[in-house]
Amino acid sequence: MPGVSARDLSQEERRQLAVNLTRVLALYRSILDAYIIEFFTDNLWGTLPCSWQEALDGLNPPQLATLLLGRPGEGEVVRYRSVWPLTLLALKSTAYALAFTRTPGFQTPSEFLENPSQSSRLTAPFRKHVRPKKQHEIRRLGELVKKLSDLTGCTQVVDVGSGQGHLSRFMSLGLGLMVKSIEGDQRLVERAQRLDQELLQSLEKEEKRNPQVAQTSPRYCPYHVVQWVDPTALCEELLLPLDNSQHGTARLLLTGLHACGDLSVALLRHFCCCPQVVALASVGCCYMKLSDPGGYPLSQWVAGLPGYELPYRLREGACHALEEYAERLHKAGPGLRTHCYRAALEMVIRHARPELRRPGVQGIPRVHELKIEEYVQRGLERVGLDPQLPLNLTALRAHQAQENRVVAFFSLALLLAPLVETLILLDRLLYLQEQGFHAEILPIFSPELSPRNLVLVATKMPLGQAFSALETEDC
Repeated sequence: MPGVSARDLSQEERRQLAVNLTRVLALYRSILDAYIIEFFTDNLWGTLPCSWQEALDGLNPPQLATLLLGRPGEGEVVRYRSVWPLTLLALKSTAYALAFTRTPGFQTPSEFLENPSQSSRLTAPFRKHVRPKKQHEIRRLGELVKKLSDLTGCTQVVDVGSGQGHLSRFMSLGLGLMVKSIEGDQRLVERAQRLDQELLQSLEKEEKRNPQVAQTSPRYCPYHVVQWVDPTALCEELLLPLDNSQHGTARLLLTGLHACGDLSVALLRHFCCCPQVVALASVGCCYMKLSDPGGYPLSQWVAGLPGYELPYRLREGACHALEEYAERLHKAGPGLRTHCYRAALEMVIRHARPELRRPGVQGIPRVHELKIEEYVQRGLERVGLDPQLPLNLTALRAHQAQENRVVAFFSLALLLAPLVETLILLDRLLYLQEQGFHAEILPIFSPELSPRNLVLVATKMPLGQAFSALETEDC
């Protein structure tokens, strides 16, 4: 998908991009603010311009993926069945032009060409207990951290929000980095420590079978710490060196793989406030969990722009996976009807109890195999209403007939979602620049495998063209 590269923009152009983003998001706010489950209750289709309705009405899911989301199938020729209104074409072009590019410097992850479940770039011990998506992520981010560590002379990496320690293990036992692993969940830390020992044993067995691959230098497991990181305060444990002889001379690199909500903001603040932290490589996620205020905006520039606000609904939408949904559209499977069914259920709920709005519905299994009335009955039971309420089957069938309209409206919102993520990350980039540091945003993962695939890299020394080298694929 096309987009803008932060690396190609001057500081003034980055500020102007923030201005443009706030203006565009304000213009299409009604689409972004909408909840798809209120498609029928709020007549969301009727909120679109009539010319847009005419252009989108009747398009099947594969056509929406190709024409609206700009993701044609392999070998597919893009053909519009009618002349689209300029305003709709402008929305599509603007969404492409203003979002940070999500396309990394490789077309297909070469590591999965032989086996889609096993990365050829990781040995078997490092793949064990790790799903393909995570294999891709720990290898790509781990190798970037290694390059960044070498460029900045870091003596220790701190992996914050480390979970089961997959990234920490790869960086320490695979890449030879000194790693402190910080995680607030005691159970995850205990699991990580067990996996450390299991990996060590596997590596030792492998070396006995093949002495030629034996490592001459000693292996060090990650040093695990159970510690919640408060985003509003400095964490002393995070800053302590593993080697006591390095007090006062340690050079730390902070990293976080999909550091959730305010945790990614905490990494930025530690980088800015602590002289011993000299580099940062952070991949954020769960933007809806950012504190408001506190987590966004961070930069003075964005905070001074009219329309900078990003309420919960917009930040939640920014976490959706555009590439994954486009693939689902091309397959046109029955699972696409879930949003339509849920929107029809919302109509029934409002009719039965008007004050009950958007209640959470526990996952209803095998939705695609259910008739719409069966789904509604199960949904009513899950929200505490009588599943035997009399249903207007004619109205439900009429709702079901609008399934493609529901999918089209959701696709419009999804098209705009990367603009919200771009503004959040651009705000962080500008914040770091205002503090006098050097920072870039790079696409690091395949977006089809890992939707939150943009890494914020920051240093306290200019790296120049070295930033470009951090993004490349080692094929």
